[in-house]
Amino acid sequence: MTSYHHGDLRGAVLAAAASVIERDGLAGLSLRSVAGDLGVSHTAFRHHFGSREGVLNALAVQGHELLADALRAARDETGSFLEMGVAYVRFAVAHPAHFAVMFRPDLLDESDPELAGARHDTFSILRGGIDELQQRGAVEDAAAATIAGWAIVHGIAGLVDGGTLRITARRVADRVEIAVENPRDPNCRRIHGQGVGLSTLRERLAARFGSEARLEVR
Repeated sequence: MTSYHHGDLRGAVLAAAASVIERDGLAGLSLRSVAGDLGVSHTAFRHHFGSREGVLNALAVQGHELLADALRAARDETGSFLEMGVAYVRFAVAHPAHFAVMFRPDLLDESDPELAGARHDTFSILRGGIDELQQRGAVEDAAAATIAGWAIVHGIAGLVDGGTLRITARRVADRVEIAVENPRDPNCRRIHGQGVGLSTLRERLAARFGSEARLEVR
């Protein structure tokens, strides 16, 4: 059994809770089991988090902070709202426990100001991407576009995270082929799509990073 001092108890509990949720689902998370795994008393555990709901709230806050960082990085590096959507899906796949909790009002204390602030930061970044599109004339109704864009990427993220969809990519001649399939239904037709040409990708890389930029697709 590993023992943690109080200075890092919060981080240790959130990591342990995320691990339990990934392994056993939300139903498998209990305060007593996590406290026992960490070598701390159930009383000390409750002193820091109050209840199981408190742990889930803290996990949701942490998730929104991680997602906001991912979206902000994608925006700053590419300036593309599409790439922000890709970052959203990647976050969900990389942090399934956080993703499972973040949008569950039935499990969370919706009056928690820290949770409200973390959510606001996340959606402000998403709305900012839509506002830029509106300024360029690509979007007429920013509010509707924000909801639609979020619904699309959130839906894809949930399907990929849950194993309902599998997304793969491969090189075909001078283009990138993307395939989406349902591994649970062998009779379901794979959906293929062609991405931008590799030469176009190379041109974009060169324009952004200089002539020394290289692109390899294996």
